[in-house]
Amino acid sequence: MTAPRRRLLVATGSAHKLIELQRLFGDLPIDLVTLIDLGITDEAPEDGVTFEENALQKARWYSAASSEWTLADDSGLEVAALNGAPGVYTRRYAGPDATDQQNYEKLLTATVGVADRSARFVCTMALIDPVNGSARTFRGECTGHLTTAPRGEFGFGYDPIFEVDGRTMAERAPAEKDALSHRGRAAVLVAAALRSELEQTR
Repeated sequence: MTAPRRRLLVATGSAHKLIELQRLFGDLPIDLVTLIDLGITDEAPEDGVTFEENALQKARWYSAASSEWTLADDSGLEVAALNGAPGVYTRRYAGPDATDQQNYEKLLTATVGVADRSARFVCTMALIDPVNGSARTFRGECTGHLTTAPRGEFGFGYDPIFEVDGRTMAERAPAEKDALSHRGRAAVLVAAALRSELEQTR
């Protein structure tokens, strides 16, 4: 018997994240819908001090607003020499309306002359079942180093200055990045959980 299709709300306003998840969940019988698709314009609170807290906060809020299975994530870059900063402030590191370039340029400025350039991307995804309110979280990490200047034409965010095995994330094609990235690794775990859930409802 063919598994039934399920609708999943992806609680993000980022077109880049949505495109990544469409690739990563492409072989599942799932129809991804967005906040725009459902006419949800209010923003969930996001004042946690960890990626997990923020992901759960957003997922619960948007699931309650939509009554849909909901997936939300919080992700960011942790730099060892900056005691884990920018961390949960990654997206707004250079200000609430900062561009990707402004964010990574501020980080490059903050690490000028810093010898230890080790860093890691972290992604926590939270999945909410609206029927019983159950919540599950999935964490993915990708370790690497900061470059001293941007390189590459792909990706978004801090990809041009985050290097793994000699190449930045922005120097890698989307499929190659998916296999390495923090979001890709978290999404693999989510996909496995969704696949198991769907098989149980056949």
